[in-house]
Amino acid sequence: MRTPATKLDAASVKVYRKGSGPTLVLLHCLGVDHGLWDIAAAGLETSFSLLSYDFPGHGEARVPNQAYGIEDLSGQLAALLAREGVARAHVAGISLGGLVAQHFAATHTQLVERLILIDTTPRYVDDMRRMWVERAHIARTAGVGSLSDGLLKIWFTDGYLAANPPAVRYVRDRFAKASGEGYALACEALGAADLRPIAASIQAPTLVLCGTDELPPFLDAAHWLQQNIKAAQLAWLSPAKHASILEQPEQFAAHARAFLRR
Repeated sequence: MRTPATKLDAASVKVYRKGSGPTLVLLHCLGVDHGLWDIAAAGLETSFSLLSYDFPGHGEARVPNQAYGIEDLSGQLAALLAREGVARAHVAGISLGGLVAQHFAATHTQLVERLILIDTTPRYVDDMRRMWVERAHIARTAGVGSLSDGLLKIWFTDGYLAANPPAVRYVRDRFAKASGEGYALACEALGAADLRPIAASIQAPTLVLCGTDELPPFLDAAHWLQQNIKAAQLAWLSPAKHASILEQPEQFAAHARAFLRR
């Protein structure tokens, strides 16, 4: 399999695998790492070969020395699958990972069997685009940990956050250890993205998942994706905010199994 060109490093990226069966690629969200799936996808390894890795500047992955876009993350994924000898796979992504999954499914149609898009959007509304600029600046100057309290209130419902279960502790720890520059570069990639023109190119059967307590722009985006990706389905995780699959992992696993086994 030919390795696609990408300006992001793929050769040194560590891939994590567990389980057996059809390959399910799992793409994490901003500020955390592949460890998200140890919580969110627990149990799916009995049905699928789970493949995950860290996005640039996240977890163990090095911080890029230049700006990049969602299309570069998509190209990196293609290069990783070529390196790993994966000719076709299911792909699931949440938030940042969901944008990468959209672009990948639209531009590498032959590689995607089925697609799951979670708490994501094809384009951030203008207010949120301005927010990404501000977050990037804060991450670079004060660190990602300084954003943690506000972000946790967006990621989790009040009751779940107050209970402080392992999922909340995992996210708080990842924010505290995150690279400010790695986070900022990803913020800028998110703010620049507009995947609406390529949504119709997605051919894979698609499941859109979203927390019922999400911010309104993400609720709107879930409906937009369902309406603009051919034959896409929409389902809800409840109660849940932005980190819906961490708050409701059993609901996520049930939806994923039912959809991917069809």
